[in-house]
Amino acid sequence: MGLGGLFVGPAGIPLSAKGSGILKGVKVVKELGLDAMEIEFVRGVWLKAEDAPSVKEVASETGVILSVHAPYYVNLLSKDEKTVMESVERILNSAKVGYLAGARSLVFHPGYYGKLSSETATSVVRGILKNVVSRLIDEGVRIWVRPETMGGLAEFGSLEEIVDVVEGIEMAHIALDFAHLYARSRGALNKLRDFEKILEFIEARLGREALKEMHIHLSGIEYGDRGEKKHLDFKDSRFNWVDVIKALKNYNVEGVIICESPSLENDALLIKQKIVELRPSRS
Repeated sequence: MGLGGLFVGPAGIPLSAKGSGILKGVKVVKELGLDAMEIEFVRGVWLKAEDAPSVKEVASETGVILSVHAPYYVNLLSKDEKTVMESVERILNSAKVGYLAGARSLVFHPGYYGKLSSETATSVVRGILKNVVSRLIDEGVRIWVRPETMGGLAEFGSLEEIVDVVEGIEMAHIALDFAHLYARSRGALNKLRDFEKILEFIEARLGREALKEMHIHLSGIEYGDRGEKKHLDFKDSRFNWVDVIKALKNYNVEGVIICESPSLENDALLIKQKIVELRPSRS
C-alpha cells in the first residue's frame, strides 16, 4: 500500500541492484520498502516488447507502481521536421512498451523554444500531444502521457505552459517536477506557500481529480542564471523538498513520487520517511 495515496520510488533500477536487470530491480524496490519505479529510456527504448509482460508480472506480484520516461532526445519544437517525427516515434514507442510493462504513465521532455514564443510553442506541443494520445487510444494503449515541467529557461515547460498543453485532453496529464520549477525560478519558489500555490493552480485549471492522479519528480538540484544545471542529493541542495511533502499532504495529493537524486533510493527513502512522519496517527 502507498502511504496516504502516495507511492514513492527511484528513477531507474536502484543503485543497490545495479547490473541485476529490471526484474531484479523491481523486486529490490519492494525489498527496500518503496513502492514505485520509473523505467528510464533516457538513451533509447532498451526494453523489448516481448520482454515487457514479464516486467508487468513482477510489478503486479510486488505491488510496485511503474512509469516510463521517454528518451531525452525529444524535441517537438525543432525546425527540422525529421527531428519532430522521430521525437513523436520515440514517445509512441516508449508508451507502447511501457504499457506492455504495466506502466501507468509515460513522462517526456517536450523540447526547446528556439526562436518560438511561449504561445506558439504551446500551440505546437498541444497539437502534437493530441495526435499522440489519439493514436495511442486508437491502438488500445491506455497510459497517461505526461509532458514534464522543466528546469532550464531555454526549455519549454513552465507550469503554466504544461497545464495549457494538457488541459482537456483525454489521458494527458502533467508530470510535475518541483525541483525543476525551483531551478527555473532560480530559487524563488522554495517555500511551503509557493508549493501550495502550484497545487492550487493545477486544481483550478485541471480539477480536483487531477490532484488524485499526480506524477511528481523530486531531487536536489543546482541552478544558475539559465536555470537547472544538474541534479543533486537532497543534502547537497538548498531545495526545500520537505515543504513540498507538507504541501502534498495539506492538499491530499495522491499519485506517484519519483526520486531523481543521484543517490536514487537513498533520497527516495527519505521522502517516504517524511510522509510517514507527517501522516496523521490512527488513534
